[in-house]
Amino acid sequence: MSESAGNDAVARFALDPAFVVGEVDRRLFGSFVEHMGRCVYTGIYEPEHPTADAQGFRRDVLDLTRDLGVSVVRYPGGNFVSSYRWEDGVGPRDERPTRLDLAWRGIEPNEVGVNEFMEWAGRVGVEPMMAVNLGTRGVQEAVDLIEYCNHPEGTYWSDLRRSHGAKEPHDIKLWCLGNELDGPWQMGQKTPYEYGRLAAETAKAMRMVDGAIELVAVGSSNSRMPTFGTWEAEVLEHTYDQVDYISLHDYYEETEGDLASFLASSVDMDGFINAVVATADHVGAKRRSPKKLKLSFDEWNVWYQSKFVGQQSLEWTFARDLIEDEFNVADAVVVGSLLITLLRHADRVGVACQAQLVNIIAPIRTEPGGPAWRQTIYHPFAHTARLARGQVLRVEPSSPLCDTGKYGAVAALDATATYDEESGETVILAVHRGQDEALPLQIDLRPLAARHGDLRIAEHLVLSDDDLSATNSKEQPDRVRARAGEDASIDGEQLVLRLPPVSWTAIRLQPASR
Repeated sequence: MSESAGNDAVARFALDPAFVVGEVDRRLFGSFVEHMGRCVYTGIYEPEHPTADAQGFRRDVLDLTRDLGVSVVRYPGGNFVSSYRWEDGVGPRDERPTRLDLAWRGIEPNEVGVNEFMEWAGRVGVEPMMAVNLGTRGVQEAVDLIEYCNHPEGTYWSDLRRSHGAKEPHDIKLWCLGNELDGPWQMGQKTPYEYGRLAAETAKAMRMVDGAIELVAVGSSNSRMPTFGTWEAEVLEHTYDQVDYISLHDYYEETEGDLASFLASSVDMDGFINAVVATADHVGAKRRSPKKLKLSFDEWNVWYQSKFVGQQSLEWTFARDLIEDEFNVADAVVVGSLLITLLRHADRVGVACQAQLVNIIAPIRTEPGGPAWRQTIYHPFAHTARLARGQVLRVEPSSPLCDTGKYGAVAALDATATYDEESGETVILAVHRGQDEALPLQIDLRPLAARHGDLRIAEHLVLSDDDLSATNSKEQPDRVRARAGEDASIDGEQLVLRLPPVSWTAIRLQPASR
């Protein structure tokens, strides 16, 4: 904390169920499976693995994915989709072509395609979020894909799906209109005008096949892109009436030993969201539209991009180890803070996907033929997906400050809360960014107690460690995990607790009468 905070500094906020941000949309707990590195092959799919099911999916990864609480999974990319021919991944496996993946210089055997992914998604119990190639392809290929996936029968593509064993339509409702087409690394990079026109016409045609779908327009690849803001504005001039969401992507890492700024990464995410909301609302106002466009933050995570050697330095190969970052305690705390930020914007962020699910900067790691284990970042995601229910409450903390190089003085406390009226349960999610000392926190529960009487602590989880560089591994899969919290009590109508330095905390309260 800053020197002015003092050793006896206390953070405070009140919880009032009358002050609501928005509903907790289960789609906020999404993930991402891309044909990249070992995410698919030896990640979710490894027919020779001891735990593989009849379809070749690793059951250990299926179990960890269910426990993680993932709600929606974006597929098949990512950069991969911008040169992908979806037709290569359907039909008899022994007749599918092997292709070069231009995005990640991979050899793609197409053993897993749309039908296999949908089989896997059904087994896990997640909603699919399908991306179409608007990099090297266009309107017709997108229309063919949605007909293949969603039309019942009686046409060329729907009957072809049925001949491939998928008798019932997949009924995929959530679709991405391409990926990161503002980026020079993308196959088929476009100007905002080129992309906006193509996306609008693709959206119109896809809705002619299935009028119940929801569509995501490509936003800026990150808020540091030179076209950020102008990209969103021009793309939405063309697509505002045709789409339901605009996408945001960003990744965070500790640079130059600046841990304080890294721990405050959610400040940047918060500003990014606010800027895109402002741009979208500006376009809506110009169009005099009553519609409030939602946001899809469909790529986010910690990623040490400075360690990545770049695609063009890679040799062509199959299922290589690629950006398999090993995450530590500080990374987990940052992920917790990013989750808090997404919930804080639940009124406008309707979809969010942590990238990626397995091996590629992922909460789950695997060894080919060997075990699967949870990375440190698995835990705050799993806590939030399991506990957050009902409505997100407006939380306005007063907090001591931490000094950062990138963002100036920021609050040591980052927090949000959810409230489920039916059960009377309230969940508090909190991150302490300070590195030196515990942070006392006092939470006023009087408005909650007025509705439900006395409250009790039903669950208290804390993730922290004296060694912020501690990680989980194949040899020590549970070196870092949440433990039961001890420093919390309800004193009258006030919750009192202490947050350890650089920590993630989740507390579930319920009426004492339950």
